[in-house]
This record gives sequence, C-alpha cells and structure tokens, in this order.
Amino acid sequence: MTMTTGKPRRLHIPDFASQHVGLLSVVLVIGVFLAISTDAFATGPNIINILRQVSVMAVLAAGLTMLLGAGGLDFSLGSQVAVVVAVAAQLISAEVPVGIAIVIVLILGLLMGLINGLIITIFGVAPFVVTLASATLLDGAALVIMNGQSVSIGSALSELGTGTFLGIPYLLIIAIVACVFVGVVLKWTRFGRDTLAIGGNSMAARLTGIPVRSRTLSLYAMNGLFAAIAGVMLLSRLGASSPGTGGLHLELSVVAAVVIGGTALHGGSATVFGTALGVILLGMVANGLNLLQISSFYQPVSVGLVLMVAAIVNELRHRRKR
Repeated sequence: MTMTTGKPRRLHIPDFASQHVGLLSVVLVIGVFLAISTDAFATGPNIINILRQVSVMAVLAAGLTMLLGAGGLDFSLGSQVAVVVAVAAQLISAEVPVGIAIVIVLILGLLMGLINGLIITIFGVAPFVVTLASATLLDGAALVIMNGQSVSIGSALSELGTGTFLGIPYLLIIAIVACVFVGVVLKWTRFGRDTLAIGGNSMAARLTGIPVRSRTLSLYAMNGLFAAIAGVMLLSRLGASSPGTGGLHLELSVVAAVVIGGTALHGGSATVFGTALGVILLGMVANGLNLLQISSFYQPVSVGLVLMVAAIVNELRHRRKR
C-alpha cells in the first residue's frame, strides 16, 4: 500500500472576508460582550430592530463608499436627507399622492447631488468646502420648509417603515439592494474601474481617456439619489419630519462607517463589505449603549473615538501599501 504525503490544506477564506478579519473580530467580540451583558441584545426582535435602524445609514454609506473610492467627499448627505424628509412630509401632509411625492423628492435628491458635483468640477473648489457649505445651507432650508415645526404624515408610509417580507424588514431589503448594487458596479463594471482609477490618480486617469468630469458628476448625482432614498426610508420609520432629523450627526456616522470599513480616504480603493460591517458595528454600539442604560450623550463620543481610530488605521494601511 502506497501512501502519499503533501502539505496540509489551508482553510480558504474569501478575499472579501480575509481583508476584514480584524473588523469581523471586533464585531464578534462586541456582540458576545453585549449578549452576555444584557439578555435583550441577542433576541430576534432586537436584532431585527438594529438592522432596521441602520438601514438608512447603510444606503448612504454604500453611495459614499463609491464616492470616497474616487477621491471625492460629501459632507452634505445628512443635510440632503433632512431636506428630503421635510419636503416629503409637507407634500404628503398636503395630500399629494404618496407615489408622486416620492418621485419629486427623488428628483430633488438627484439635483442636490448634481449641484455639488457641478460646483466641484467646474470651479475646482475642494469637495470638503463645497459640501460643508452645502450642508449648512440645506440644514437651514430644512428648517424653513418645516417652519421649525414637526410635520406628521400619519400612516402614509407605515407599511414601508414597519413592514416585512418573509420576516425581513423592507428597509433592510432596500439597504441590501443598494449595497449589492454598489458592490457589483465597483467590481464588475467599467464605471467602477474608472471610479477607482480616478481615486488612485485623477491626472493619469484623464490621460488614459477616462472622462473624469462626467464620472465625478455621476457619482455626486448618485449620492444625492441615495440620500433621497434614505430620506424616504427615514420618514417611513419616524412617521414625521422634525427639526434635527438627519443633518451632520447622521453624516458623521455614515463617514465613520465607511472609514471603519476600510475604504481609502485618499481614494483608489473601496470595499462595500467593509462598509456594511462598519454600519453594523455602529448600530450594535448604539443599541448596546441603550440597553445598558448608558446616557445617549456618550453615543457621539463613541462614534468620534471609533472614527479617529479608524482614520489612523486607514492612514497607516495606505502608507504601508505605498
């Protein structure tokens, strides 16, 4: 009888998971800690609640992942959401058909993103400055639209906000579709390859024939559309618009999720799977603070700390690659 010897087989880990082993471990450790610390965390209803709550952030983060991959930035996404929520609530409360109201705000979101892109590409102003100014303007516009008052939409969008399909919330399904769409575009389309090439070196991308300006405009318009979708989702969950909905806090959480996930701040690389993990991590932390009855004032502190650490790790990773 002959015996064959050889090297033991190594466990194969998919590439999309292997590069996020550290983040996966952090999510797992925090999940185990919260499951041990509070009986309510690991229950089915609570898990569904977390996923429903982070769905809005996931849609915004999916679009921002592609934009950051191209070397862009948009600090006005949360403010665009605030305007969409305000406009949609006013339209629905004025008895405009829900379908027409949604179409109007989707077009509005597309235009808000496109205007940011036009200013950045035509005048060459830094995206940080343009979108920060846009965020301030839009936050004020949302207050003007609502006249500083809460506007209820009753049960007009309640089915979207609370309904499920085979036990999966509609909001989560929308978020998954958005993430899968961005992942497919980045990995298997020319537009996605052009996006990452622009982020890696925009001058070299232009010299190779990539239409940098039109691609950039498309990315900002797409982010505006995603912000409009997220605004409709948020309104369906809340059932009303009110001052403070969306805005800078939501935007910082979205940026934190994308950076935590490993998308390069310098552009040239992007990972939707990492972004999804970042969104889930922030959702778990927020939910855990609530279940442990820790003051909500600590939530922005935790988001800020996680973002700072993630930014440092992101920069160190970029230096090592160089």
